[in-house]
Amino acid sequence: MPITILGIESSCDDTSAAVISDGELLSNVIANQDVHIKYGGVVPELASRAHQQNIIPVVESAIKNAGISKNELSAIAFTRGPGLLGSLLVGSSFAKGLSLALEIPLIEINHLQAHILVHFIKQIDKKPPAFPFLCLLISGGHTQIIIVKDYFEMEVIGSTIDDAAGEAFDKCAKILGLPYPGGPYIDKLAKTGNSKKFSFTKPSVADYNFSFSGLKTNFLYFVNAQVKLEPNFIEQNLNDLCASIQHIIIEILIEQLKKVAKNTGIKEIALAGGVSANSMLKETLISVSEKNKWQCYIPELKFTTDNAAMIAITGYYKYLKNKFTDQKISATARYNL
Repeated sequence: MPITILGIESSCDDTSAAVISDGELLSNVIANQDVHIKYGGVVPELASRAHQQNIIPVVESAIKNAGISKNELSAIAFTRGPGLLGSLLVGSSFAKGLSLALEIPLIEINHLQAHILVHFIKQIDKKPPAFPFLCLLISGGHTQIIIVKDYFEMEVIGSTIDDAAGEAFDKCAKILGLPYPGGPYIDKLAKTGNSKKFSFTKPSVADYNFSFSGLKTNFLYFVNAQVKLEPNFIEQNLNDLCASIQHIIIEILIEQLKKVAKNTGIKEIALAGGVSANSMLKETLISVSEKNKWQCYIPELKFTTDNAAMIAITGYYKYLKNKFTDQKISATARYNL
């Protein structure tokens, strides 16, 4: 009998369900929540309400698209945390109820761990990273460099001491008047901009850590000062501003990654998280990998943002190790690797 895992992801504003059988992805359904766009960020109460509306049809679609019946499921994996507590409660409660009804095991998943293990979904044209490998995990809420020694043995050796890289992208985009989420807009506009047009302060941080709060403030003060001199400054320089701020953020990320790779001797390098969708970051990593003889691994675009495929594949490897949980488990907003 194949091991077939239903994954449920509800950590933020996307409701997602996926089915993986023996490591192969059969379906991955995501319902986005456009309600947050007009607020310029995710509103937790609205997010949890939308999850309640979406979760049943999303799970039904995932099972149907996988071409199986719910009785063929071996276990249910769900995101326990980290994330928005209200959103997590919707997913965890549904997963608990379904596992009881089907009398199959329940598997709790660390959302960050799942972002990393998405590289292990079976794909014909791609091989997974070899252990140990370095993973640069970058999203709206996290920026970390992790040594991945095994599926469930991971060591965070560098992290942001304030804002995450994804948050810096979104905050800078907001300063420029771009819609939420702003990261993709900056990426798009930067393609025709001059990344050397404007320079910004690069933070000095100890060890392998990151800091983006000062950079964000520097960007804000610079733009405000220029707008006072020329009210149309943003409109006249939008593409160059996007290219310049994107350049410095990526430079900070890559410089720290190079330092870790040099000091550890690890040449297997992976990206994970929502910011790994950034086109310039991917191009830069590929170029740096060629120069340093690294083997780099970049997830497909559909696996960069929050999705249940990553939850299901992590659940699959936990199933193989009999890492099950019971109904007493509770969702948690904070959940470290």
